[in-house]
Amino acid sequence: MPDFSNTFTTAPGSAASNREDLTDILSILAPEETPILSGGSRKKASNVNFEWTLDKLDDPSPAGIVEGADVSTFTDAFAARERTSNYVQKFRRDYMVSDLQEATDSVGPAKLAEAEAKSIRELKRDIELRLCSDEDKQVGSSTNAYLTAGLGAFIDDTPAANLVPAGYETPASSIYATTGFNEAKFNDLISSIYRQTGNVDSLTLIADTGLRRHISDFARINGVLGDSIRSVNYDGGSSTIKLSVELYQSDHGIVSIINANPACMPASTKSATGTDNNTGYLVNPEYYGIHELIPMGSTRLPNQGGGERGYVDCVLGLGVYHPQAHGKITQID
Repeated sequence: MPDFSNTFTTAPGSAASNREDLTDILSILAPEETPILSGGSRKKASNVNFEWTLDKLDDPSPAGIVEGADVSTFTDAFAARERTSNYVQKFRRDYMVSDLQEATDSVGPAKLAEAEAKSIRELKRDIELRLCSDEDKQVGSSTNAYLTAGLGAFIDDTPAANLVPAGYETPASSIYATTGFNEAKFNDLISSIYRQTGNVDSLTLIADTGLRRHISDFARINGVLGDSIRSVNYDGGSSTIKLSVELYQSDHGIVSIINANPACMPASTKSATGTDNNTGYLVNPEYYGIHELIPMGSTRLPNQGGGERGYVDCVLGLGVYHPQAHGKITQID
């Protein structure tokens, strides 16, 4: 077969002069939202171990007082107080760009400032992963890092004793970990939280993808995908029918439903149908916060000849001030 000019020859030839076609577009295919980190109040930590106090009211009493009876016994009003704590955790991401890369034109671009910005985005996802976890806290040592306990460790009916004192555990009725999750069960969770706080609070459900889609089906009768849609008033000037649920109004509070970062949520129990991604945290934003010992910042290191380098880091921990004010979902069907 005679030789001919072509585009696939690797040896010197016509292909050597073909121009590169590289579009000036850079795509990062990874979820970046951090709703747990962003939704918590910010507080200043002054120690690696930060603490807070739990207290509760005594049970109401229907007993009456005999006329003329003096007060002969006294009750310690603060007998139920308990102290609990969490550790901060250090998070870090390093970056470096060679001197040659800094001087080269590239798609993106791939300079030091962009490397720093990308490291910050990655650091926030590291923090969100830990905050969303079921992991317990860990004290630091010469060989072990300080670790902050995740939200799932606090929202537990059998938490670690050194994390949640006895009597302040999340009730089992505020945790759903079985099959058959539907709208009635969702209302049961909200009612359980209300029975603990007594407040019609605005709750937030941070839901993984499987749970988010399941709750959107609450717009259907019985919450089953194949069921008919509930009848609604239709505006003739509108051309869109919305089936997602973003704000759920119950008898005991309004729930804002937002998407969790699927890369950061803990693995949930797979159902009989094999579906996953069912985890969700039903939180009251007033009762958790982020305690910062060292705020997020960037540090540049000396250039030793190879190029500019540095790191971004922060030190923070999770505070859950009232474990009974939250709920959790780990399985739905």
